[in-house]
Amino acid sequence: MRGSDFTELKAFAAVVEHGSFARAAAHLGITPSTLSAILRKLEERLGTRLLHRTTRSLAPSEAGERLLRRLRPALEALEAAEQDARGNAAEPAGLLRLNASRISAVHYLAPLLGGFLTAHPAIRVEITIEDRLVDIVAGRFDAGIRLGEKLHRDMVAVKLGGELVMKVVAAPGYLARHGRPGHPRDLARHACLAYRNPSDGSPYRWEFERGAERLEVAVEGPLIVDEPAMLPEIACAGAGIAYQFAHQVDAMIAAGRLVQLLPEWTPPFPGFYVYYPSARQMAPPLRTFLDHLSRTRMG
Repeated sequence: MRGSDFTELKAFAAVVEHGSFARAAAHLGITPSTLSAILRKLEERLGTRLLHRTTRSLAPSEAGERLLRRLRPALEALEAAEQDARGNAAEPAGLLRLNASRISAVHYLAPLLGGFLTAHPAIRVEITIEDRLVDIVAGRFDAGIRLGEKLHRDMVAVKLGGELVMKVVAAPGYLARHGRPGHPRDLARHACLAYRNPSDGSPYRWEFERGAERLEVAVEGPLIVDEPAMLPEIACAGAGIAYQFAHQVDAMIAAGRLVQLLPEWTPPFPGFYVYYPSARQMAPPLRTFLDHLSRTRMG
């Protein structure tokens, strides 16, 4: 294989992986027009269309899908060989690709990254934010960050933070007008501020647990959103009851703007984990990141 052939194939895989010529070009360090020319040359050399392109979307053709299935293992093997070679150097180097939920990225990952990047300037980190649970192997991510309860059993998981607590909250004014629920089932009679499951768009059912008793409540109310972080301020205005992570509402509870409800029904649960596939050889940047996480937690 000529070097130009490898460049074309790597460019094709990057376009499909990133779903955009602009993002793939930025990842490869070239211009979108150069990338488009490379892909056009590859299609001409193979004599078939590899991508279906419109002004709004991009997807591999049937031939492109077949090529990608054969191509991905080879590219991963070459990438692993390059990373192993770099791993022999004194300073770890290379690209670390992480897929994280929004809340884990903002509240748990971001505080770690400054120190990590400063300590390891030869490592580049690329983070994709997605609240839905994704296949990190198919997406060619080194690791993901999700709640422990959502992880697949075949993944190796390393704890990122401590236990978490959800809190049911409402403004004093709302409670004065509508009363206080004494049981999770009472929420069916209240205005609840709801949000959608990122995986399928369905309304999230609020989860409760007291001893051995567990239940889910399908709540209804005047609002449903894709971004739960919007809801504490809306709850403070008295519009309804919200169900949030403790760190999102604790300051408002302390200030008297919100009141916690049903605390006996929301015990702590396992928090966020960094996870990665056990069968895949660990790249030096990921190993270095996990070592940094371990040292930070011990400190």
